Amino acid sequence: MDTTSASDIVIIHGNSHPDLANLVAERMGVKSGGCSVFHKTNRETMVEIGDSVRGKDIYIIQTGTKDANNNIMELLIMAYACKTSSARSIVGVIPYLPYSKQCKMRKRGCIVSKLLAKMMCTSGLTHIITMDLHQKEIQGFFDIPVDNLRASPFLLQYIQESIPDYRNSVIVARNPNSAKKATSYAERLRLGIGVIHGEHKEAESDQVDGRYSPPPNSRARTISVSVGVPEHPQKVKPPLNLVGDVNGRIAIMVDDLIDDVQSFVAAADVLKENGACKIYVLATHGLLSSDAPRLIEESAIDEVVVTNTIPHEVQKLQCHKIKTIDISILIAEAIRRIHNKESMSYLFRNVTLED
Repeated sequence: MDTTSASDIVIIHGNSHPDLANLVAERMGVKSGGCSVFHKTNRETMVEIGDSVRGKDIYIIQTGTKDANNNIMELLIMAYACKTSSARSIVGVIPYLPYSKQCKMRKRGCIVSKLLAKMMCTSGLTHIITMDLHQKEIQGFFDIPVDNLRASPFLLQYIQESIPDYRNSVIVARNPNSAKKATSYAERLRLGIGVIHGEHKEAESDQVDGRYSPPPNSRARTISVSVGVPEHPQKVKPPLNLVGDVNGRIAIMVDDLIDDVQSFVAAADVLKENGACKIYVLATHGLLSSDAPRLIEESAIDEVVVTNTIPHEVQKLQCHKIKTIDISILIAEAIRRIHNKESMSYLFRNVTLED
């Protein structure tokens, strides 16, 4: 990769993922730092920028972790500090966008990712670089350009190079919502596809959103005796079952985020019962909250492969099945192209909207 001049580019980062920030800065030949982010005794976030940022292009590398609220405040304060210090442009590099799963309206709730987008735009960010948004329509919440990078080329390369006899594999969608992503992987690898239907617990798409709320028991004269609001039949989800054949084959589950792994463990049990010889789980973001390492270690899953968009070194120490793919080269190339005003389409070549 070509080395970028450090004369008018500054890379700073918060406390969410300094290792990734240092990797990106090293690949670009730019010194990372000049910014100190810490918390006072009353838990207020303080940002001190040591170097001048006047007229510079600032790239703030800050991802989402389990401490999402502090990650967000650090990002907003760093961006606002750069804005008030007359920075030329402020690009937020957010590999995993917090609250991206809260992008749909729920009963008496709100679309939190829309609120977060407004806050980021107001803080002074002029551009966003992120990776594998939960829903690509989230880009529409921002009033600034958003580049949604894809980790699928790295995961596809891992399948081809690190899974023995991958030609004997089946790409499995953990639920019907993941079928589009699984289909894209299967088409690129020329493999078959399987879909797991049913849930062992309530799915995100079936959370209470008011559709099943009964109408108030009123005696309004506008409703006749023979006509009323028809009752919306409630879904009854069947037990987990597999559509497709994995007998004697390698099952590869693909998703964008691994957080609560119980659904993956339950899906792995179904695959094992149907004769899968090995089970892999591939995802872009490995949040791996709570006791996820222990559940993975005790499960039928043979390997979990995630990228380093979210730090998970502690989880790797607790579970030997977790593997990491470094995607810092993709982020560094995206920053270099934006800084040099080059086309970003090269990074999206042969990538479809379903990835």
